[in-house]
Amino acid sequence: MPNITTDQTDLRILRALQADASLSNVALAQIVGLSPSPCLRRVRALEAAGVIRGRAAIIDAAAVGLPVSVFLQVTLERQTEVNLEAFESAVTDAPEVMECYLMTGDADYLLRVVAPDLDAYHRFLMDRLTSLPGVANIKSSFALRQVKYGYSLPI
Repeated sequence: MPNITTDQTDLRILRALQADASLSNVALAQIVGLSPSPCLRRVRALEAAGVIRGRAAIIDAAAVGLPVSVFLQVTLERQTEVNLEAFESAVTDAPEVMECYLMTGDADYLLRVVAPDLDAYHRFLMDRLTSLPGVANIKSSFALRQVKYGYSLPI
């Protein structure tokens, strides 16, 4: 993603869209103090530059039958390009994986996975992760309660 210079108006647009991505352009323009045409041009420029990557509804996982949230530390046998690419491709294709980060420290990857129950998580673990070539170790930590879930960047 190319770096673009964002001014205070762009930051107001981004803050408003983080708070409510369903705002119409007219409502957004009113909030940030622009007329609709320049506001829309700025939003499109932020989208084209990759600053705005998309818009989505924030859904309560438990309300849709996915109350189990698990954090996994995954260690590979070797951090070769082939192993990294194979692992990243597999987790990218797994809908249960909500987030995946290549890490420094003890584990190579940190994942956040959601599941409807422990049996489903176990099937995901056995069918998807442990069968991947190059996976040496997986440590699972189950979230007992979500204390904070942020989706708005502090801009």
